[in-house]
Amino acid sequence: MGLQGNISPHIGKCQIRGHIPMGMGFLKGLIWLDLGDNNLTGNIPSTIGGLERLQRLHLYNNMIEGLIPKEICQLRNLGELDLSNNKISGVIPNCISNLSLLQDLQLSSNRLESPIPLNIWGLENLLFLDLSSNFLSEHLSSNMTKLDTLEYLNLSRNEITGEIPSIIGAFESLSYLDFSNNSFQGGIPQSFGNLKGLDTLNLSYNNMSGAIPKSLEALPFLKHLNLSFNKLVGEIPFGGPFVNFTAESFLGNSALCGNPIFGVPPCPTNPTYQKSKMKDILLKFILPVIASIIIFVMLVYLLRRHCKGNTEIPTSLNALPALGYRMISYQELCQGTNNFCESNLLGVGGFGSVYKGILSDRTIVAVKVLSLQLSGTFKSFDAECKVLRTIRHRNLVKVITTCTNPEFRALVLEYMPKGSLEKWLYSHNYCLDLLQRINIMVDVASALDYLHHGQSESILHCDLKPTNILLDEDMVAHVGDFGIAKILLENKDATHTKTLGTIGYIAPEYGFEGKVSIKTDVYSYGITLLEMITRKKPTDDMFVGGFTLRQLVNASIPDRIMEVVDGGLLRIEDGRDTITLQSILSSIMDLGLRCSEELPDTRMDIKDVLVKLNKIKSTFFENGNRVPRHTLP
Repeated sequence: MGLQGNISPHIGKCQIRGHIPMGMGFLKGLIWLDLGDNNLTGNIPSTIGGLERLQRLHLYNNMIEGLIPKEICQLRNLGELDLSNNKISGVIPNCISNLSLLQDLQLSSNRLESPIPLNIWGLENLLFLDLSSNFLSEHLSSNMTKLDTLEYLNLSRNEITGEIPSIIGAFESLSYLDFSNNSFQGGIPQSFGNLKGLDTLNLSYNNMSGAIPKSLEALPFLKHLNLSFNKLVGEIPFGGPFVNFTAESFLGNSALCGNPIFGVPPCPTNPTYQKSKMKDILLKFILPVIASIIIFVMLVYLLRRHCKGNTEIPTSLNALPALGYRMISYQELCQGTNNFCESNLLGVGGFGSVYKGILSDRTIVAVKVLSLQLSGTFKSFDAECKVLRTIRHRNLVKVITTCTNPEFRALVLEYMPKGSLEKWLYSHNYCLDLLQRINIMVDVASALDYLHHGQSESILHCDLKPTNILLDEDMVAHVGDFGIAKILLENKDATHTKTLGTIGYIAPEYGFEGKVSIKTDVYSYGITLLEMITRKKPTDDMFVGGFTLRQLVNASIPDRIMEVVDGGLLRIEDGRDTITLQSILSSIMDLGLRCSEELPDTRMDIKDVLVKLNKIKSTFFENGNRVPRHTLP
């Protein structure tokens, strides 16, 4: 006789060996079965079809072999099916369409083959579909059904051929799309320009041809684009999100042309027209500019002879490249900040103070004034300028210009009206709901992903913490303060520094050896993530005698997590399904712990963090929640 009550055994990460018992099918009351991260072998028993109330089945990260039993299609209440990272072979059963409530289907890293069944696209509640790293072949049917709810689609590392169906451009909720490492042919569908919430698009290592559609310029949240190693031709668009991309997005496409920042040659133009155009430019612009520069240099020379004190025009405005950065005088900054009065003071940091200012064109800015009397200030300013001149990303604080003279150093930055994450966590006048916290986690992870992997040389922030995470008018997070950042030379995994970050957020190897790497930033991110959920600083008075924030969280998982979660967050989320809320919070805490492992090599890569956060976001949507501002990658 089977057990009839609701049962939810979590037996993951217990090093269980052997086969899944045939008798498992008699546990009629099972609603959640988690046997992931074990050493299970053998087949999935056909008796599993008897678990008629089962809602979640997790068998990932084992050594299970054989076929997916057709009896699994009898689990009509199933919402999550995760069989990833096993040795399962054969085909995806056609009857999978019977699982009409399925929201999360993960079959990646197995040995599945043959075409993807057409009726898998009929799972109208599907949010997350990962079939990557298998041997799936043939083409995607153009008759697939439009999936309005799907947010994550990963078919990478298979053997799929043919053209990408244009109907995928109608998957309006899609935020992550990875078709890389297949044999897709034809052009990139113009319809992809309709995926307004798309964050990540990876079509690399295929046989795609034709031009890059200009319709992709209309994707406001596209942060990660990889079209490398295809056969694309023509001009690379430069509008919309393309202004943030680098040459790495387009490698291995020898027939592309466009802006040199993409690592491609300029597009050919008509020689006669070009010659005429250059003549016009020379007469109308270049000669007047040269004359203006000569006059400007003479004026500066005369002014420097006759003016004294801090009111002189700054002698160096080239800490950042002149192209694209406006020139701002010391006088304009004085006027815009009311002589750096205390009422405009936004905050004080290790190397100076930040003031709110209004420029002559009415632009509101943040002016970071360096305290030149402090040791290390000049080095900090130079480091920040060196980093800021090389980066550009929607989740990094934008630099407008610099203003320097022998007695003055300032960075003029984009103003963040909502202030710092620190303010939102600890002020009694503010409180973030769960979705806002998840969105901020994603924004910061996206910024780190760009810094670590977005160019040939990795950039290490080295001081990530809530005070350096700033929020704009739409509550989009921007990472700032690169005063102790390091640029990691190509082919180097780590470097050393004598400048320490903030106690509580720095990784062990950073504090003890001064050794920093991309995993050092991941550690700081993990601690910040735990702080966002618990509303406890790692330097809180309760953490004494070797007791840490990590230990507090680790001891609470899985049964006592609600005891350490921010009470304000629980009050805001009161009324949400408790099991769902606890599952989401547990997943975030586990992510924070995995990011802040003691040994660098055991910490997650920030790219994997983004994928995990996307899965957490999908769980959040189970109760019908929608994203108010942008979707996850």
